[in-house]
Amino acid sequence: MEAYVHNLSPFAIRLSDTFGIRWYGLAYLSGFVLGYIALRLVYKYGRSPLKPDMMIDFVTYCAVGVLGGGRLGYCLFYAPDLLFHFDGLFPYWGLLKVNEGGMSSHGGILGVMLVCIWFGRTRKIPVLHLMDLVVFGGSLAFFFGRIANFINGELYGREAPAGFAWAVKFPQEMYLWAQQQPQKLFSLDKAADALGSIRMPEGTTTPIDGTIWNGWLQNFGTDVGSHNAVYRTIEQLIAAVQNGNAKVVAALAPALTSRYPSQLFQAVLEGLLVFIILSLIWIKPRKPGVLGAMFGVLYSIARIVGEQFRMPDPQIGFQLLGLTRGQWLSFGLLAVAIAFVIWAARRDAEPMGGFTRPKT
Repeated sequence: MEAYVHNLSPFAIRLSDTFGIRWYGLAYLSGFVLGYIALRLVYKYGRSPLKPDMMIDFVTYCAVGVLGGGRLGYCLFYAPDLLFHFDGLFPYWGLLKVNEGGMSSHGGILGVMLVCIWFGRTRKIPVLHLMDLVVFGGSLAFFFGRIANFINGELYGREAPAGFAWAVKFPQEMYLWAQQQPQKLFSLDKAADALGSIRMPEGTTTPIDGTIWNGWLQNFGTDVGSHNAVYRTIEQLIAAVQNGNAKVVAALAPALTSRYPSQLFQAVLEGLLVFIILSLIWIKPRKPGVLGAMFGVLYSIARIVGEQFRMPDPQIGFQLLGLTRGQWLSFGLLAVAIAFVIWAARRDAEPMGGFTRPKT
């Protein structure tokens, strides 16, 4: 069975070639909306001092914490060079160029924790209880976010074994070739023939075939024009696949690698499964901090397992013991979360939250 060639567009609604409503943005929005609904349910059926008139503010600040922490975490953990990169294109600073991708879930978690500390102290609400409340929206946001990663064709999986039924071929891996294995780009000559032409940024059209493509590749490392033309061709080969160009798909498919759809594995593990387990734990109220710490435990385990199927970030690669940066960060979070679960469970504190009020 031939592997599916990924052909999904990152745009839910496309308004131009580069602008529109993206699935990734809708994934974040879904997490925030469902998180708000979870807060209302806890207030209605459980025990929570977070009043409805505070909830919109709390969710809004959490959104800022996720976005700010996620971006800063990515720069610190995965691409510190962005902190010192400035250019003449808006928004000028690499840290702020979220449109070019790069968010860290561990950074987002830290950002939300800081929001909980600040919000709890200013509104006189137990900080640990707020950390318990955010885990439902967080786990659902991970679920939708990983699905959006799949739709975008990013954070794709490692090579799947022959005959793996759910294997997917991601055209986006051509960018990885350009960075690490440029010789593999020579296998795209037939795809260049099928494409026929590329549209340059200034709006002009340039013809392309296998011979022209190979000529650009010969000068890829030494000539800026050839370098840019290669990346522009890769971009438009991906766009052609997304637009249903059957000739390009047929020519491209043999060159691509059959991979695990690791984004979907992680969506189920980090999002849906964590959400279900946390919901079962919080059927009845728990001591403040227990649920938030259990989220840390469950998410860390799910991330460590899921990343066994995922390619590491290309600028980092595999690290000590063949593990990824995300796995090592998760081991650190796991250790802290386990200690926090034990501490929170032993505290002398009244149970809070839950989805059923305790009998009196």
